[in-house]
Amino acid sequence: MAQVKGKKTTKAEKGTNGLDIGTYRQWYETMVRIRKFEERALKMYSVNKIRGFLHVYIGQEAIAGAITSALRPTDPIVTAYRQHGIALCRGIGSDLCMAELFGKSTGINKGKGGSMHFFSKEHNYFGGNGIVGAQIPIGTGIAFAEQYKGTDNICLTMYGDGAARQGALHESFNMAMTWKLPVLYVVENNHYAMGTSVTRTSNVTDLSKQALSYEMPSSSVDGMDVMKVHYAMAEAAAHVRSGKGPYLLEIKTYRYRGHSVSDPAKYRTKEELEAYKEQDPIEQLKAYLVKHKHMTTKDIEKIDNAILEEIDAAERFAEESPLPDPAELFTDNYLQEDYPFITD
Repeated sequence: MAQVKGKKTTKAEKGTNGLDIGTYRQWYETMVRIRKFEERALKMYSVNKIRGFLHVYIGQEAIAGAITSALRPTDPIVTAYRQHGIALCRGIGSDLCMAELFGKSTGINKGKGGSMHFFSKEHNYFGGNGIVGAQIPIGTGIAFAEQYKGTDNICLTMYGDGAARQGALHESFNMAMTWKLPVLYVVENNHYAMGTSVTRTSNVTDLSKQALSYEMPSSSVDGMDVMKVHYAMAEAAAHVRSGKGPYLLEIKTYRYRGHSVSDPAKYRTKEELEAYKEQDPIEQLKAYLVKHKHMTTKDIEKIDNAILEEIDAAERFAEESPLPDPAELFTDNYLQEDYPFITD
């Protein structure tokens, strides 16, 4: 991830609520980077530079911002297919991410993963997963591995409100609580599983209550406010890291675009959308920074311009990068040499 140049923050420079001013800046940079990246991805899709599926994170950026401050870089992350923003907040470069969307050989997965399947061992990022809810048992298994190895890392396992109805969730919750695994489950409740609202899929709309059957601690937080998400996630992470077992955090957020690029989102009203846009997480943070004199409007403008230049460069990088060699179809594949059921 390219770093935006600006004033250095010392440990002595504290903002409100006891946080370093650098933390506020980090949140803002992260959230704007995601917003600009996703807007550019939508534009590139419209001109056929990006094909296939595309699920953007616009509106949910506060969650990614909080991850940068509430967790450690060594904590593994696994999530669903709306995942560009999580990859970016974890430090994967916008150029590598854009090249992956373009299907180019310089992408984070050599152009083989596309929008839903970023992955980086270096960044402890176990990706986007295309099968709804599949990442929940995967994250539980990663947490088991961390416990087995004796680390103090926790696995952030993220899923959407639609995946909350999958049976694998209940199997994972039961196992995680039985073994007290170091896993932080986060349900990003953006209120719509594809085009179906939470109120139409369950009598229980407070998804944090799903933890009650397993006596797993849980809570809910406003996902449109990065500061609230930070504190809720940091508290949950501390609980898990202490060895007390898993925690479920419901983050109530909202996506401004449809489920995917092809979704016109006619299942919700314009009034509802506009009401959530008035709570825009980036605009809320910007107003807070200026009001409390943590940053000036000029400081903010510099960051905006620098990130826009970064995204321009990422687009050029993706455009100029070569497509994968056709021979790459036969690399990076699992092969069992003694598999008994296939013969020449």
